[in-house]
Amino acid sequence: MADPSPLNQMLGIATAHQRRRGTEPINEQDKTNTCLGDDEEGVVFYDGTCNQFNNHHCLVMGYLFSRKGGVSENWDFLWERCLLNSRKSVTRRMITFILMVVFFTAVFKFSLLITGGGDDGGKIVTTTMGNEFLFLQDVNNLAQSAVFDSQSSSGAGLQKRKMKQFPVPEIWMKPHSDNFYKCIAGRENAASDKGNVTNGYLLVHANGGLNQMRTGICDMVAIAKILKATLVLPSLDHESFWTDPSDFSDIFDWNHFVEALKNDIDIVEKLPPELALVKPLIKAPVSWSKARYYREVILPLLRKHKVIKFTHTDSRLANNKLPSAVQKLRCRANYEALRFTPEIEELGKKLVDRLSDEGEPYIALHLRYEKDMLAFTGCSHNLSDSEADELRQMRYKVRHWREKEINSKERRLQGGCPMSPREAALFLKAMGYPASTKIYIVAGEIYGRNSIDALRREYPNIYSHSTLATTQELEPLIKYQNRLAALDYIIALESDAFIYTYDGNMAKAVQGHRRFNGFKLTINPDRLSFVRLIDMFDKSLISWDDFTSEVKLLHRNRTGAPYARQAGELPRLEENFYANPYPGCICNTQRKQK
Repeated sequence: MADPSPLNQMLGIATAHQRRRGTEPINEQDKTNTCLGDDEEGVVFYDGTCNQFNNHHCLVMGYLFSRKGGVSENWDFLWERCLLNSRKSVTRRMITFILMVVFFTAVFKFSLLITGGGDDGGKIVTTTMGNEFLFLQDVNNLAQSAVFDSQSSSGAGLQKRKMKQFPVPEIWMKPHSDNFYKCIAGRENAASDKGNVTNGYLLVHANGGLNQMRTGICDMVAIAKILKATLVLPSLDHESFWTDPSDFSDIFDWNHFVEALKNDIDIVEKLPPELALVKPLIKAPVSWSKARYYREVILPLLRKHKVIKFTHTDSRLANNKLPSAVQKLRCRANYEALRFTPEIEELGKKLVDRLSDEGEPYIALHLRYEKDMLAFTGCSHNLSDSEADELRQMRYKVRHWREKEINSKERRLQGGCPMSPREAALFLKAMGYPASTKIYIVAGEIYGRNSIDALRREYPNIYSHSTLATTQELEPLIKYQNRLAALDYIIALESDAFIYTYDGNMAKAVQGHRRFNGFKLTINPDRLSFVRLIDMFDKSLISWDDFTSEVKLLHRNRTGAPYARQAGELPRLEENFYANPYPGCICNTQRKQK
């Protein structure tokens, strides 16, 4: 039989061989097999017989052994086993003590690092004895900082905001975009190219809501450049759904707008005296036109009449196949020149700070479940009959809404309806956002009696500008929907996650701006597939676990990651330039190297 290895003796591995009754004699042949035995692989084990001799038994054995001739050879053997067991017990205690010291030392160091102690820059070092394994993990690589540059985004001079330095869950991680960068700078000699002679003056009436007017104004800046025209301060729409009387300088920083674009075009507050009495040529430019249209059709008219007034500004330039300089100018106008007034910017910063108290992340949820949008789309899912009838009447009153009779159920199954508050709650829950998540509602009043309650039951920490700001803070804005929309724009832009439940003008503007600011996490729900999953779940055709798995799988690649803007067969079907300014205003270092 092989001798017991020192490692096995130290570990004291035990197994049970055949047990003997205490009255059975131990002969010379069985003396070894009583306490020691070989398994089939030749590894030595100890059975339970010798392990029964604890410390006080060994003391008795020592006394008997001290009496010369008073003990047999068998008892002599057992005395040796007891001494061996005693040494093994001491060895075990020493090993246990060492392991406990190592464990508590590691825990102590880890707690210091988590609470800010130590000077190792946030690195966790863990050592494991025995395998001589060293694990080094840099927490700073796991902790994604939500940092907002004071010179980018909405231009409010927003100070940098950082999330807590903890490993960031996947639900808050922005998509990978390290190879992409902003590229909108104009040429150094752009000012000299502008020239001192103008071909005429361009009056524009921006139509629609805030974000539709915003992108339209950016297009007018680019068109003025194409025409070498002087742009007169744009007038805003006062007759849309909200009938907001605000003018340009009530929402945007007029002086900054002029200064930021001074090397590109001339902008004046009003027509010069010699043209003040000239009757302008009224014109609605053709939608989604290329630069050639403005040079060949509009420019001759401008030179002839000296003053042209555009009655519409929305979607008057193509999304693609425009000169690079024109595309970059559109972005300079949108992301640098169009800055909200200092009052709106300052309040927006305050509300962002309140939402992100102690560095906690928040969601900006563009819940477009509003009366005008539901009437326009014909969606009345989850609403009462009287509410659905009210929406129908409103749809018939708005003459330029072409569709009048709409089947709400069919429209929803086609993915053409904004998510209801309940659907939004199920979506967020399936995506993994905990109930404690802070949610800022980027929208006006949610339509439907108590419809918001379905979302609030799952996510009680719901905010809006009316609940987050004080009455005194909101007093200058409360009567003006476009100014409130500007406030929502800032908070949505600075959010840790922007989720839009319908692809309207604000969703397009904000998601494009977030792409420009570094491809910040922006989730675009697949409404077509999602509503069908909800219906299956409501009918108990799939379990909750299957439902969440499918939702996460559907949206794995819908988080705002970089991809080239998609062209379409018709301009109307193309991806909007302001929803995705890549290519044009965002460049890829890998393509540059090629």
